[in-house]
Amino acid sequence: MLAEERFAKILSIIEREGSATITELMASLNASESTIRRDLNTLHSNGALIKVHGGAISNNVVVNTMDENYVNRSGLNKEDKSVIGKYAATLIKPNDFVYVDAGTTTSMMIDYITEKKVVFVTNAIEHARKLSQRGYTVYLLGGEMKISTEAIVGESAIESLNMYNFSIGFFGANGVSTVKGITTPELKEAMVKKSAISKCKRKILLADSSKFNEVSSVKFADFKEMSIITTNLKQQSLRKYKNITEVS
Repeated sequence: MLAEERFAKILSIIEREGSATITELMASLNASESTIRRDLNTLHSNGALIKVHGGAISNNVVVNTMDENYVNRSGLNKEDKSVIGKYAATLIKPNDFVYVDAGTTTSMMIDYITEKKVVFVTNAIEHARKLSQRGYTVYLLGGEMKISTEAIVGESAIESLNMYNFSIGFFGANGVSTVKGITTPELKEAMVKKSAISKCKRKILLADSSKFNEVSSVKFADFKEMSIITTNLKQQSLRKYKNITEVS
């Protein structure tokens, strides 16, 4: 395949998905890692895309590239997060095998869980501690510790997920856009989220209204792929989407 053909295909994928990893591009183009890295460097230099660690993102997105510290985020919109978490907890049924993604709203949900016959898997150390203290069986993914979000990320975490099939999963995000999808600032964390979502029968996103129409640098799910629980939506137009549940 000529370089110009690869460039066109890479840009098509990036434009359609918002982002792509080197591994995904290698598979799509049947090309070596060195070739893809070289192509991304060229396209980045030409201003056609933005090269990030492990892949690339579209340069048409106005993005948030920084993850707020977990402690700082935990104090934001606490009342809304509590309402969302309380409702989300009611979705857990007897004998569910549940994935709980790292995040402040998913952490809030744990406080309201009442169903006892449940097993959990999480990539958040704080979530594992809270669930264990409440007497639940919980498995913590292995991998690299990301300090800012207190999440386990990286290839080892993704490999750990390969053995599981969840009946339901609860996820957090930094941005929710009907056009650009569900996003987060950091590629490694996005890849864990994406892998976990693929293992869940039901995929639930917990997102307060401040997350809507925000876009971060890495997309990990399509907008319509997730069932979204939120509260106090500021845009009336969002209420037409059947995958959004607004709670109060």
